[in-house]
Amino acid sequence: MSPASVDTAGRLVQASRRLSREVDALRFSSPVGFVYNPLRYARRPHEAYLLRYAATRKRVVLLGMNPGPWGMAQTGVPFGAIPMASGWLGLREPVQALAGGHPRVPVKGFDCTRSEVSGMRLWGFLRDSYGTPQAMARELFVANYCPLLFLDPDGRNLTPDRISRADQPALFAACDRHLRAVVETLEPDWLVGVGLFAEGRARTVVQEAGLAPRVASIPHPSPANPRSQKDWPGQAAAALRAAGVWSEKKQ
Repeated sequence: MSPASVDTAGRLVQASRRLSREVDALRFSSPVGFVYNPLRYARRPHEAYLLRYAATRKRVVLLGMNPGPWGMAQTGVPFGAIPMASGWLGLREPVQALAGGHPRVPVKGFDCTRSEVSGMRLWGFLRDSYGTPQAMARELFVANYCPLLFLDPDGRNLTPDRISRADQPALFAACDRHLRAVVETLEPDWLVGVGLFAEGRARTVVQEAGLAPRVASIPHPSPANPRSQKDWPGQAAAALRAAGVWSEKKQ
């Protein structure tokens, strides 16, 4: 890895550590019952992901919303379904035990036997589009806007748009600062939100900070999105081509 690459990835490692400290200091009210911060307990695989795949400037940054219970909450990798994070991306660093989590959502790291549908779809789409993770990394990086998993008292997943409105400004301010650092470090031409929430936060950060990337979106691959049930990869590729992110020859 060249000195420039080390500097690029190292800046993002330091930015992720700042974000982890900032969100750890926040407190959340009802309906949030449990908060998981994989930037802390899954720091080793997360930073391995940054060092391996964020070492150079990118043309495209795909921006997700926040960790899923069986993806990044287990592996520290955005959309990090275990078969993709371990198999295709080649990451399998130790994950620390999490105390105080919900019993329905234990953190088992790469030993977790459940898989995240969104992560399988998104990373499978990128695998089929680029062939190898090294080819993907020459052009594209996957990030998350918010690093925290929120669960209600019954262990049900809560996305950041569903937490208390009173709790959102401090959280969004920290996440906005981090997204700005990601954009300023990787200098992408395109910031592509995975779903409307991520697209909205991307537009806000780009406009308020006067950043250069153009903003687009693709449908979210979650089963909770009814549109994702029918040829999600085809929908994602079509959205990227329609926006001008990809050429007609891609995928």
